Amino acid sequence: MNPSMGLQLLLLAGGAIGVAAVARRKGWPAPLLLVAAGLLVSPLVPSVPLQPELVLYVFLPPLLYSAALDSSYLSLREVKRAVALLSIGLVLFTTAVVGLVVHLMLPALPLALAFALGAIIAPPDAVAAVAVGRRLGLPRRTLTILVGESLFNDATALTAYRVAIGAAVGGTVDLWHSVGQFLYSAAVGVAIGLALAFVLAWLFRHTRDSLVENTLMLLIPFAAYLAAESVHASGVIAVVIVGLYLGNRMHLQGFGTRLVSDAVWKVTDFFLETIVFALIGLQLSTVVQGISGYSPWAVAAYAAVVLAVTIASRFVWVFTVSYLIKLAGRGDARPTVQQTVILGWAGMRGVVSLAAAFAIDPRVAERDRAMLLFLTFTTVIGTLLIQGTTFPALIRRLGVSSEREQYEDRLAEAAAQQAALEAGLSELDRLVREAGEPDEIQKQVIDQLREKSWRRSLTAWERLGGGSGQGGAETPSALYRRLRRDMLQAERQVFVRLRDERRLDDEVLRDVMSELDFEEAILER
Repeated sequence: MNPSMGLQLLLLAGGAIGVAAVARRKGWPAPLLLVAAGLLVSPLVPSVPLQPELVLYVFLPPLLYSAALDSSYLSLREVKRAVALLSIGLVLFTTAVVGLVVHLMLPALPLALAFALGAIIAPPDAVAAVAVGRRLGLPRRTLTILVGESLFNDATALTAYRVAIGAAVGGTVDLWHSVGQFLYSAAVGVAIGLALAFVLAWLFRHTRDSLVENTLMLLIPFAAYLAAESVHASGVIAVVIVGLYLGNRMHLQGFGTRLVSDAVWKVTDFFLETIVFALIGLQLSTVVQGISGYSPWAVAAYAAVVLAVTIASRFVWVFTVSYLIKLAGRGDARPTVQQTVILGWAGMRGVVSLAAAFAIDPRVAERDRAMLLFLTFTTVIGTLLIQGTTFPALIRRLGVSSEREQYEDRLAEAAAQQAALEAGLSELDRLVREAGEPDEIQKQVIDQLREKSWRRSLTAWERLGGGSGQGGAETPSALYRRLRRDMLQAERQVFVRLRDERRLDDEVLRDVMSELDFEEAILER
């Protein structure tokens, strides 16, 4: 790598993080601001072509693994039919509809390439939608469906894409062979994911070292993806299966592993997503330069039609399936009209679509490749900027809220805290009885343990009232946290002053600061 390329990458990462920092401070959706910033600066900076291998083998596996690790296997199992209908049914439906429309618009474009375009832009990326939905309080079921769809739809789309490209290059396509290829890809992906998950779960049981375990976790998504792709199976499914399995067993790991893992994957997600969305916007110059031989008005019309068909096909599928579910009378599984509209509008496309477009077989005619790349780019940008910017307003307009769900969560947490308190105090009493009559110092320690347990339980019950006492006054727990935070700050200043006066070594300072930081983290929680 030459110094100029290294400087470009450094400026890209630094600029993207700066834009994301502004978005977080202002409460704006960072992915949308990053895409817009990339579009604005694209004509002013050297082109940064998107490398498909970089996206599919470097960015995609850790992002998928992190999302799966943070997902609830039990919640996904409850919405498995909805997730399957979106991640498989909707992807194939979009592929077919977009492919037919594009072939009608561009008869010179081979039908197989038209279907390849449909497969490329079929899978939505739920990152932006889920980020907005969580901030605005979408119901958990809706968010779970969106996350589940984004975890599995890439596998369907990439398999359909490979079949279509193979037909375009080879000239023929066998329907049964394509179905068999899809089933093989999914089944072997699941098998590899489960095999790796079992081996890793056994390894983690015998490791008990948070640093080693989290370092190993950084390698897991790449290992799962490469293992599956090396036998022409779905790397996406393999990574998701490993992540779901290990995430469901995370409670068996040590507390150090869980604390470090949470921090590691938050930083990893933020960094990779920031770079990815900035790269999407920066493709403007590269994509536009490749279009030739078409009038600007014709190209704009093609892009508008493909974008409209892509958005409309999702609505048609979602509302049709929703209606059929209502006819089947599946009780609580029946979605409301508001939830259906939100699911229909949450179809923002992402970098996987662009990576697939850039990876089109070089044997495809350059003119056709350029058109497919342009239509993919305009669809990705169009869905991000049109649907992404209006998604918050739509949620507010429809009045979809998780307030009742949040209240029930707080009530369940308070009841669970109460049960845990009783179990903990019962265990404390047993230990005290076995140890005999405690002395005065031991009694003080025991009283402190009882008080801390009661305070945790009371905090959960207080949150049911919105976190404030009568007349808007602070609750005892809120008062305790505020005063203790101020005390911690005063204690830190003393430790730093003693370090500066060389009465305390830096290593000792780091140890005591770590203890204070953990206590403050608990207070924030």
